[in-house]
Amino acid sequence: MVSDESDRQELILQVATRLFAALGYDGTSSGQIAEAAGLDAATLGHHVGGKRDLYLAVMERAHRTHAAVLETAVKDLMTAPPEQKIVAMHRLIDRYIDFCAENPEVPALWMHRWLSDASDITELESQYVQPLAQLVIDAIAPVAIAEDVDLDYMINTVIWCIHGFVQSGVLDKVGKRHGPDDPRALRRFRAHMHQMLHRTLGLPGSPP
Repeated sequence: MVSDESDRQELILQVATRLFAALGYDGTSSGQIAEAAGLDAATLGHHVGGKRDLYLAVMERAHRTHAAVLETAVKDLMTAPPEQKIVAMHRLIDRYIDFCAENPEVPALWMHRWLSDASDITELESQYVQPLAQLVIDAIAPVAIAEDVDLDYMINTVIWCIHGFVQSGVLDKVGKRHGPDDPRALRRFRAHMHQMLHRTLGLPGSPP
């Protein structure tokens, strides 16, 4: 039984995250969240405020977990010796793929926003997304050899691909979807992302 304040708030956040990721902000009501958490609407409001407040708390927590992974990977890339830069860059991509595969609710939350979900809450991209994307772009820029690569679009392409694969998988020849829960599909996707990044940046040899 959930007894203390922190446990109850954690339960509410987990339930809200699951519902917002599945249905979007616009498709989720406070009543649905309260019911799924085993609470009445008044108790829900007492603990977390309104739906907007709860959504902002969910997105902030998703951002913190997301940022922790990318900031660590970027630090490793920035501090790697020159002969290890390419390997460190590929490890950054691996960490992001693993994070999204292990936390599919995070890409789901952002993909809903791609479809204009919660369109009245406009500050999250500039507050959370762009700074992290720029952090990665700045870290990868010194590794790139190709002079004509558009790093802004390349990083966004990587994000689109990873989020799409985690949420929808890839169709096989008979129309069956295979996603990150399929080890072979995950290996193929990972290898493809490494190859795409390696070639786009004009790096020598094959991906490590």
